[in-house]
Amino acid sequence: MVVTGRLFGIAVAAAVFVTVLAPSWFGVLLATALLCALAAIDRALAAGSADVMLDRTDLTVLRLGSATEIEIAVTNTGSHTVRGTLWDDWPGSTDASGREHPLNLSPGHRVRVRTTLTPTRRGDRAAGPVTVRLFGPLGLAGHQFQRVVPARVRALPPFHSERLLGGKIKRLHHLEGRNLADLRGQGTEFDSFREYVPGDDVRTIDWRATARATDVLVRTWRPERNRQVLMLLDTGRISAARVGAGTRLDNAIEAALLLGSLAAAGGDMVGLLAYDREVRAEVRTGVGRGVQPKLMHALAGVTPALVDTDSEGLVRAAIRRARRRSLIVWFTGLDSAAVTENLLPVLPVLAQRHRVLIVSVTDPEIIAAAADRSDLRALYRAAAAESRLAEQAVVQESLRRMGIAVIAAAGPDLPGALADEYLELKQSAAL
Repeated sequence: MVVTGRLFGIAVAAAVFVTVLAPSWFGVLLATALLCALAAIDRALAAGSADVMLDRTDLTVLRLGSATEIEIAVTNTGSHTVRGTLWDDWPGSTDASGREHPLNLSPGHRVRVRTTLTPTRRGDRAAGPVTVRLFGPLGLAGHQFQRVVPARVRALPPFHSERLLGGKIKRLHHLEGRNLADLRGQGTEFDSFREYVPGDDVRTIDWRATARATDVLVRTWRPERNRQVLMLLDTGRISAARVGAGTRLDNAIEAALLLGSLAAAGGDMVGLLAYDREVRAEVRTGVGRGVQPKLMHALAGVTPALVDTDSEGLVRAAIRRARRRSLIVWFTGLDSAAVTENLLPVLPVLAQRHRVLIVSVTDPEIIAAAADRSDLRALYRAAAAESRLAEQAVVQESLRRMGIAVIAAAGPDLPGALADEYLELKQSAAL
């Protein structure tokens, strides 16, 4: 049984009354008995826990940084009026507000109460038990119970670079000749025939088709389609490094979402594998508009693991999933020691079968430090930053000499730079 402040106030008033008018043990016992009787009667008249039915949606999805309202439907199935409060418990990382709700339900009535959640991290957050306190009509005493009402909130990656997607897709369609300004560049896949016009390359004339027609026909080409793009996310210790406001993994996820959405719009088959010493998330290769939601849901709960990545295991997993020649986009770091120990021994095996693109995010603070020479202390910082950038440049050059392309850019610029590189590969038929 729980009691309220109202019962405490009545008890104080009864104590004053007994002290002034009936200062005896009999008065004390009589007042105590009356208070206990009132509390017991009020508790007996309160609605029971079986009279309260709670229901809500199992899963709510939103993007990180957005707010959502979680609704609980409370129904009074008993014959007593439900009076009391409801407390909706959520983890602190959901930044919940308005979790306490008053209840006053007549028999057979239903009310919906809402709690506002603003998740501060990606991934799933499960609700705690719902606590309900019910009081009698006098508001003196009641009882409390907890009910497990399953619910989850899934915070997807914010995908800020989605604003770039429309422009990149428009450029991709321009390359494929889907707009009025048709490009006549060479591709690798035959598209259709059209009539010869002055200025066309005579090498594109199809003489067999011309012999069967009344006009001279030329072949038109389009960039490669239905190619396979497999993105590898290194979720090991190196991905936990802070870069700007997030981690290296956060920036890689942002770039991967833009590339996956763009490649799917271009007709390519997109897959993803997040790996450190085991598979953390996977999206099977597919094509179409459904790729972007799959990527976002798969990457929602991926966090860095504080272990060294098994690069050999990652390469084996990639080869098993990419049976035919594909574009392998590997999101990792370009630290000299990590590249020498982990990447260089395994990259030749991967590059022999596929086209490999290494993607790494550059810390903008290092770039800013390299440009700051305002005082002596800043000059020393600039020297250290220049040394770090020089090491990364040497690593990039060594990778390029192996025939492996490298994209390195600051966090906000990385998605756009990667999308531009994909479009260049698409245009040059290098996939």
